[in-house]
Amino acid sequence: MSYQALYRVWRPQAFADVIGQGHVTKTLQNALLQQKISHAYLFSGPRGTGKTSAAKIMAKAVNCEKMPIAEPCNECPACLGITDGSVPDVIEIDAASNNGVEEIRDIRDKVKYTPNAVKYKVYIIDEVHMLTIGAFNALLKTLEEPPKHVIFILATTEPHKIPLTIISRCQRFDFKRITSQDIAGRMSHIANETSLEYDEKALQIIARAAEGGMRDALSLLDQAISFSTGKVTVEDALTVTGSISQNSLNRLARAVHNKDVSEALGTLEELLMQGKDPSRFTEDFLLYFRDLLLYKTAPNLDEIAEQALIDEEFKTLAEEIQPQQIYEYIDILSKTQQEMRFSNHARIYLEVCLVKLCQTERIPAQADGPQLQELYKKIEALEKEIKWLKNNSQPIDKTQSKPAAPSKRPARNAGKEFRVNAGTVTQVLKEATRKHLNDVKSHWGEFLNILNQRHLPSQVALLNDAEPAAASADAIVLKFKYDMICKMAMENQTFIQTISQILEEQMGTGYKIIGVPEAQWKEIREEFLQSGKSDGGEGTAEEQDPIVSEALKLVGKDLLEIKN
Repeated sequence: MSYQALYRVWRPQAFADVIGQGHVTKTLQNALLQQKISHAYLFSGPRGTGKTSAAKIMAKAVNCEKMPIAEPCNECPACLGITDGSVPDVIEIDAASNNGVEEIRDIRDKVKYTPNAVKYKVYIIDEVHMLTIGAFNALLKTLEEPPKHVIFILATTEPHKIPLTIISRCQRFDFKRITSQDIAGRMSHIANETSLEYDEKALQIIARAAEGGMRDALSLLDQAISFSTGKVTVEDALTVTGSISQNSLNRLARAVHNKDVSEALGTLEELLMQGKDPSRFTEDFLLYFRDLLLYKTAPNLDEIAEQALIDEEFKTLAEEIQPQQIYEYIDILSKTQQEMRFSNHARIYLEVCLVKLCQTERIPAQADGPQLQELYKKIEALEKEIKWLKNNSQPIDKTQSKPAAPSKRPARNAGKEFRVNAGTVTQVLKEATRKHLNDVKSHWGEFLNILNQRHLPSQVALLNDAEPAAASADAIVLKFKYDMICKMAMENQTFIQTISQILEEQMGTGYKIIGVPEAQWKEIREEFLQSGKSDGGEGTAEEQDPIVSEALKLVGKDLLEIKN
């Protein structure tokens, strides 16, 4: 054949021609200059990224007559012979078709013979992961301790399939996907060398469609040259790659943003009539919104766009569409892409997807009225909480610090009974009145409803067996049925602050909350009644009902229990 494909004609012949793999070529060049050549190498990475080409360049460099050098001279008989394949000491093996034990045993038997034409015998085993387990075992010992004149270079696209015993005996180099900019630059160089007329955007489209593989890009460029009539245009590149034009993607994104279902479906119909594949269209549209999101959040990143071209319409859409909206678009497109894989009606899924995209709720650039109102409410609640904390913070009384210490010790030990400070409760009872208690009780039901509405189930549970027992102008005594519940409630500062805050919202007063177990409450109340002082929980001596006074005279305090 007189004609050769571009990727064969322009196959790299030196490390400088291997595009996008500087981390690999630099290491190999340094090893060549310092003559620190390993007996085995493993080149792994995606297809079309230069693994086999780098292996052949390495084979030429180690056998070059001008060694030590960083690059093969490509002029001496050894370099020229390895390039045209006439040197028998550089053996390239396809492991996909020679993966049996017998083929590897043949290699093992022949490695002991010295090379005929060059210094090193180099074995390049491509797609080495295709070897069988038996073949790997046959290669193992030879790979570990080959003769001094033998170098093994293994290449693979799936390194996870290679046994770790093989990998540990090699120097591993991971080839990465080549960026679209590097691919486009290499194609531009080739086009200029061959006097090919081309459109710069056409090369960018081909570079994106190659998905990081230089060989794929050159194959597509070769196809575009054959399709074109003298000059490779954007339309030629779109036709060859099956990609969607930038104008069509912008039109669709604009229609989705404007909620124009008819425009979106009309544009889709035009693209499908041109022969575009629905699955490829979905992928392109998904990448378009991905590019839109990244450009909006990080416009200064290099190699940011995989599908879109950064034109004026693209920039305008990036300013108008909010990130939250793009998240929703990407989510809908991703689900549609998954559903299309298992269906024979990809077009229907795609049309439904566009309708969903157009019917999503638009998110404005700034928070609207209800959102601002909710924000104001939260700020107001925080301000009230801060105000309450300031009003209820009291300086430490040094005279009471010593007697208060013993009462805290039981609280640290969950196994002991919770004891409340009787003096604090008595002080509230001195100032308590029936009016204050009735006022608190009248709001108690509404208070519990507010807790339920604010989804505070743990705090509602603590109050299930609690009720107000006494109240003054700025304090409330809560009676708990169980000591443990009272202990948990009073040690929970969030619980106390929440109760005070809600009661302040209801009644306009910031109350101090004091919890008392029911058994202790009876003792403290009885002592207070016997001392002859007023009881805010049961009413003052002056305010008691005449019937209650008469009953006390008849049976006495010991036999009479007064209930609210």
